Amino acid sequence: MQLPDKFFKERKLENLVENQTSYTLNNASMHVFETHSQAEKVLLQFDQPVLASMLIGKKVMHLRDKKSFDFLPGESLILPSNEVMCIDFPEANEDNPTRCLAMSISDEKINNVIGLMNEVMPKHDGSEWALMDYNYHFTNDASIYGIIQRLLYLFTENHPSKDFFVDNMLQELIIRILQGNTREKYTQNASKLGSNNRLAYVIEYILQHLHEPLSVSDLSKKACMSESHFHKTFKEELGVTPIDYINSERIKMAVNLLKDSDRKIKEIYLECGFENRSYFNRLFKRKIHVSPGEYQSKFVKHS
Repeated sequence: MQLPDKFFKERKLENLVENQTSYTLNNASMHVFETHSQAEKVLLQFDQPVLASMLIGKKVMHLRDKKSFDFLPGESLILPSNEVMCIDFPEANEDNPTRCLAMSISDEKINNVIGLMNEVMPKHDGSEWALMDYNYHFTNDASIYGIIQRLLYLFTENHPSKDFFVDNMLQELIIRILQGNTREKYTQNASKLGSNNRLAYVIEYILQHLHEPLSVSDLSKKACMSESHFHKTFKEELGVTPIDYINSERIKMAVNLLKDSDRKIKEIYLECGFENRSYFNRLFKRKIHVSPGEYQSKFVKHS
């Protein structure tokens, strides 16, 4: 999507955001924004790669190469340096301000972490870890959410060693984001990548057989790896174990099926490859934060 020039000539962020708090350390800067009034076409740009993460409220994001999308609490976005964000704040008001953070990370720090990953956890196909696909929009998992909360605390803490603490957390954050980006790439492009990449081939098989029993032993054979090597390689490159990945994809499938109010929960969990309801309920609630029955009834009420 190519935005018209008028999008970039109207307003600047500092005129519309009532409160901006910034903290700068050696390899990163944390900016917390609070917007108290509805606004459109607000521009924001950083000269380093940035992680933007929503805390409260809603934004509508317009990026040059992406269709406009809602940006909601619990979601993050990775942007390259000098990328112009054009932002709408459709719901912000004095009583319910929109809050978000933007953390810029130095190219040097990112490149150092990528170099370390290539040294200690090289990819199985001989390719190298590299910068993530930018404009990567994702929902925070529990680990990334925890890191962001920890970084918010560390940036504001008055501690003589906080640069060191933040550096360690940034390393983990970059690794987890790169692993999540790889996981997303394999999931979205498994059929294209499967002929040349053993993990992508296994991912394609998993996605086509979610309704069937799937074991690490069988999947490792399809990858032509020993079971231990397959488990280690899968976790290092995708950031989750094979079983966690399978369960996550099965829950995604269940979420879509539960949107049909006529479907019975029993037939849904069986169709998604779960053998018993209690295990399905536990995993669903852990990921979606409500039970399958509550999700189905809420979706029906709001549809």
